Amino acid sequence: MRRRDFIMVVGGAVGWPLATRAQQRDKLPTIAFLGADDFSWRSRTSAFGQRLRELGWVEGRSVKIQYYWAQGRQERVVELAAEIPPMVDVIVTYGQAATALKKAITVTPIVFAIANDPIGSGLVASLSRPGGNITGLSLEVTEIAGKRFQLLHDVLPNLRQLAVLFDVGYSASDLQMREVQTAAHTLGVEVQPIKIRQAEDIAPAFEVLKSLKVDALYVVENSLIQANGRQIAAFSLRARLPTVFGARDQVEAGGLMCYGPKYTDLFRRAAEIVDKILRGAKPGDIPVEEPTTFELVINLTTAKALGLTVPPTLLATADEVIE
Repeated sequence: MRRRDFIMVVGGAVGWPLATRAQQRDKLPTIAFLGADDFSWRSRTSAFGQRLRELGWVEGRSVKIQYYWAQGRQERVVELAAEIPPMVDVIVTYGQAATALKKAITVTPIVFAIANDPIGSGLVASLSRPGGNITGLSLEVTEIAGKRFQLLHDVLPNLRQLAVLFDVGYSASDLQMREVQTAAHTLGVEVQPIKIRQAEDIAPAFEVLKSLKVDALYVVENSLIQANGRQIAAFSLRARLPTVFGARDQVEAGGLMCYGPKYTDLFRRAAEIVDKILRGAKPGDIPVEEPTTFELVINLTTAKALGLTVPPTLLATADEVIE
C-alpha cells in the first residue's frame, strides 16, 4: 500500500468514531405523538409538553416530538402508523389509535393518554401488569355516564325523551349506552340511540333528531366526536337542544355542560409515563392509571340562550361556569 493511501485509510478510521460520537451526541430521543385532531387537542398537547418540560425534556433541546393527526378519521390512523419512523423511542396516542397501532408495532413503546376499557379492547392484559409494549391511562370509571345523565336531569327535571349520539364503530359506546339507559329507566326517561360512523353523518343525525322531538342530547365522547365537537355544539344550539358532553372543549364551543375526567390532567400524567420510559422503564411494567381529577363545566350563556335555569346548587358545585 502506498504511504498516501495508508494515511487516507488511517485518517478515515480515526475519524469514524469521532463522527459516530458526534451523531450519538446530536441524536435526541424522539416521541411520535399521534392525536385525533390538531385543533381540538391544543389544550391537551400543551399540557403534555408543559409537563415534559417540568421533567427536563425540552422540545428541540433534549427531546424531539413529531406530531401526526388523524383528524377524527379512524382509517387515517393506519396510514399514519406507516409514516411513523421505526426508530422513534415512544409513541403517544389515544385508545382507538393504540388498538390499530398494536397490530403493526410490537416493540416500540406505546402510551395511550386516554382509552376506554383498555382490557376489554385488548390493549393490555391487566391494569396492574399491562405486559407487552403498551401502557397508559384508562377513562373507564364506574357510573360516570350515570352521573353525567343525572347532572343533565338536574337542569331538566321534566326530561322525558333523551337522544344519545355515538360513533357506532366505537366499541366503548355500548358500555355508556347501557349505563345511560339504566340511569334513565329509573327516572322514567326514554332513550333514543342516534348512530354515526363519520363526520358526514352528523348533519343528517340532527335532521333525525328534529323528527324525534327529544328533550335533550347525550353525546358519547370519542375521537370522531372530539374532532367534530364544535360542529355538534353548533347544531345543538340551532336545534335548541340542551347537550351534555364528556369533555370541556365542546362546552367552550357552545355545548350546555360536561362532566368527566380532566383531560389535560391525563395528558400531564401521560408525559410522566413517557419520562419513565425514556429513562429506561418498560411499558409492560408500568401500571395503567385511572382518572383522579374530574370536572363539571357549565356554559351559562348557552343555558340562557335555551331559556334554561341552572339550579344554584349545581352552579356552586361546578368547576367552571362559562358566562
